[in-house]
Amino acid sequence: MAVHDYFLTLLIILLSARLFTELAVRLKAPGVIGELLAGVLIGPSLLNWVQPVEAVKLLAEIGIIMLLFEVGLETDVRRLAQTGAKAFVVAFVGLSMPFVLGFLLAYRFFELPLLTALFIGGTLTATSIGITLRVLADLKRQDSTEGQVVLGAAVLDDILGVVMLALLYEFSIGGGVNLINAGKVLLSIMAFFVLAPIAAKLISFIIKHLGNVSDVPGLIPSTIVSLMLFFAWLAHAVGAPELLGGFSAGLALSRRFFLPFGASLASDAGFAHEIEAQMKPIIHLFTPIFFVTVGLSLNLREIEWNSPFVWVFSSTIFMAAVAGKIMSPLFIKGSWLQRWAIGIAMVPRGEIGLIFAELGKESNIFNNAIYAGMIIVVALTTLLTPFILKWFYGRYGAQLN
Repeated sequence: MAVHDYFLTLLIILLSARLFTELAVRLKAPGVIGELLAGVLIGPSLLNWVQPVEAVKLLAEIGIIMLLFEVGLETDVRRLAQTGAKAFVVAFVGLSMPFVLGFLLAYRFFELPLLTALFIGGTLTATSIGITLRVLADLKRQDSTEGQVVLGAAVLDDILGVVMLALLYEFSIGGGVNLINAGKVLLSIMAFFVLAPIAAKLISFIIKHLGNVSDVPGLIPSTIVSLMLFFAWLAHAVGAPELLGGFSAGLALSRRFFLPFGASLASDAGFAHEIEAQMKPIIHLFTPIFFVTVGLSLNLREIEWNSPFVWVFSSTIFMAAVAGKIMSPLFIKGSWLQRWAIGIAMVPRGEIGLIFAELGKESNIFNNAIYAGMIIVVALTTLLTPFILKWFYGRYGAQLN
């Protein structure tokens, strides 16, 4: 691709993402849906203005790493302790049930290969923290009992979801399921999660000191992005996906993260807030490129829409995705209305589900029809849940107070 054509491609991607995000938000839908639809519109499916070439995919890869960095940055580890056992039960059931249902349907009913079925189950696991938090905040329910349980469970869901993604990534590059390699990956991930946040926290003190003595502007963004890219490389070096490095770096730098060995390295809330403030514009520049690229990669013209498989597959997996999350609060104490509220709030998949689907497509584990079906499932759970949750609280909110 010529340089001037590449500039035009980026211009179209960024402007279309912004336009459709604004439109989605005005229609009370999550902004990620607008970015996904922008990719479908400008890509091979409709207008065919932009192709998912390698240069665009590279920027999308940076967008994934920054997206997971932001998820880690916004993760509140203390919230897990505050919500107690309820959050862990909801997270465990909400992760395992969709995975089992999705896997069994794909493997037994649709008779898909084992690795494909595992990826389908994995795509249904994680709850979108960003979408759930935004809806609960709009409804002023984030501090309610069910709100605390949902947010705590969603945090744990994302952590476990990233670990599962690392395992499936290993299976995809290894050509199949290998328990020995899986054990090595788990050990590598455990060591990475223990050591990387500590190293990142120590490095953050050096960055803070340099920021206090340097008169050159832009020190924090350049050093934090360098740190993020370094940990992405380190994650790959230990056998995990690069995005795990972005997540662990964000987790370590979060103002809500605490280290287990004393106050000498306690979190500096002011510095962490400054990191968030200066990194947000960069994150919001790159992450839309990832979601638009997901839409670009979905060529709707290649799908046989008159084939019953696409419709049966997407509708069946969608029901499994919803049912698995709705069942997540059945094993905790509380009123039925609270359990329904928790179950509904856990349904949206959002960005983590799209990352799973994209990895499946890039690894040639998903063909175009299966990839399209998974994107439809993720989009529907993401798009419909905010409307259903608002209706639910509008009707039953007074009884939950």
